[in-house]
Amino acid sequence: MMRATNPVQVVFGDCDPAAIVFYPNIFRWMDGAFHHMLRPLGGHQYFCDALGIVGIGLVEVGARFRSPIRDGDTLLVEGHVSEWARRTLTLSYTGRVGDNLAFEGTEVRCLFTRGENGIVAGDTTDFREMLSRHYGG
Repeated sequence: MMRATNPVQVVFGDCDPAAIVFYPNIFRWMDGAFHHMLRPLGGHQYFCDALGIVGIGLVEVGARFRSPIRDGDTLLVEGHVSEWARRTLTLSYTGRVGDNLAFEGTEVRCLFTRGENGIVAGDTTDFREMLSRHYGG
């Protein structure tokens, strides 16, 4: 399974005045876990060049916050591709501090390419095959 695990050391600057993580950082760390998954194969730009795409971008994102994350915590963000479709891939994430589930999240991404009428979502087949060769399944 295509899976990435990314540890995050939470610092004071990640927190809001209530001393808990400012929620946009959750989305930043989910995005980071996705890019961490691509890194062993050359990173985002490698796939753009190899597939002739503009980028692998977000079309939908969501999260459920289960318990607070605070300054000094070590957050373990795990992500994996949970669904492939012709023009999208869905990634599922969890964030844990120790044994505590801090958040669950999802991203839906597309491989954007230039079409006759602007940027459009391209086929994911080649991208899926490239990741499968490295990660299996």
